[in-house]
Amino acid sequence: MRVDLHNHTILCNHAEGSVDAYVERAIELGIDEYGFSDHAPMNYDPKYRMDISKKHQYEKLVRDAKEKYKDEIKVLLAYEVDYLDGFILDEVVNAKVDYLIGSVHFLKNKSDMWGFDNPEFIGVYKSKDIDTIWIEYFDAIKAMAKTNLFDIVGHFDLIKVFKFLPKKDIRLIAKEALLEIKKSNMVLEINPAGLRKPINETYPSKQLLELALEMQIDITFGSDAHSVEQVGFMYEDALLLAKEVGYKRCISFESRDKKVYTF
Repeated sequence: MRVDLHNHTILCNHAEGSVDAYVERAIELGIDEYGFSDHAPMNYDPKYRMDISKKHQYEKLVRDAKEKYKDEIKVLLAYEVDYLDGFILDEVVNAKVDYLIGSVHFLKNKSDMWGFDNPEFIGVYKSKDIDTIWIEYFDAIKAMAKTNLFDIVGHFDLIKVFKFLPKKDIRLIAKEALLEIKKSNMVLEINPAGLRKPINETYPSKQLLELALEMQIDITFGSDAHSVEQVGFMYEDALLLAKEVGYKRCISFESRDKKVYTF
């Protein structure tokens, strides 16, 4: 059973290709369950997400594809929601979807807020203490898990994207966030998109996956496709990583309920 639950559409303003093209590529690759989880509307950073006025259109596009391809593949409807206190929309977290991915793309403090994974703002790292940034990031992941709003943690260690790595043991920095993820019954995605970035490593790293397995935290898979060519990106590598760590099963969802598949 192959699942790929983290994928985008042109409605997020920084992806390309039709819904049909994504689904048809997933069918070609033998993916059994394919989820669209586009960047959810939010009253911040409109350049990189769909507008709330597009919400109905997005959901209809995915549901139409679900019906059109039902004999060939199971298509799922979801959102990737930025965890940013004060900006999350009720219309999104209360939407009738199969699952919600919770992600952190922004860090904020008293004076500023910045998209740490956006190349446009990479220069901000020069003014930051890297260990502090990592701690702030995983504090945000921990807070996100505590809300109990989400089903999947998106790209768990995204903060490593530009290869600014801490001096402290990454496992110690991330441990409390993983404990909260376990408490909230969330799932970690194995997301190979990091292999397309300067870090050249899957999210999360092998050492963090090993820690997650020790805590009996479940996993799923998501290629984070923003183009048809990225559908199923490095799936075999992600699966091999899961097996090397010791995972034997993955999770999918339907109407917010977990489904367990062995591999």
